[in-house]
Amino acid sequence: MTSTKPSVLFVCVHNAGRSQMAAGWLRHLAGDTIEVRSAGSEPAGQINPVAVAAMAEAGIDITAEHPKKLEPEAVEASDVVITMGCGDTCPFFPGRRYEDWKLDDPAGQDLGAVRPIRDDIRTRVEQLLRELTGRS
Repeated sequence: MTSTKPSVLFVCVHNAGRSQMAAGWLRHLAGDTIEVRSAGSEPAGQINPVAVAAMAEAGIDITAEHPKKLEPEAVEASDVVITMGCGDTCPFFPGRRYEDWKLDDPAGQDLGAVRPIRDDIRTRVEQLLRELTGRS
């Protein structure tokens, strides 16, 4: 761990939808109190434009982000690793907290279908933030 503040890594297959929305929510809600990373086991070429639109509706701009390849160093440098549908492709390091969030994949879905996924992610991120910071 490289800093005194907690660090969270969100991982999904393409790092184009769920993990990017989760990272966007945590950055928005936590400010600079938590180090936020995201990655994918098989990164896409770009972020899902529907995920970008869904987050924009909530006032969060994730257009500057891009899918990143999951590297063991990112897992090792994180206190909490949240996986979303990537199964066993995430490297395991003792002493890390791991959670698997069962979420629908927004890939190929329209905005109406992605909004509930976005909102579910927000609820989970808010709970995670409370656990990490003791804030209610």
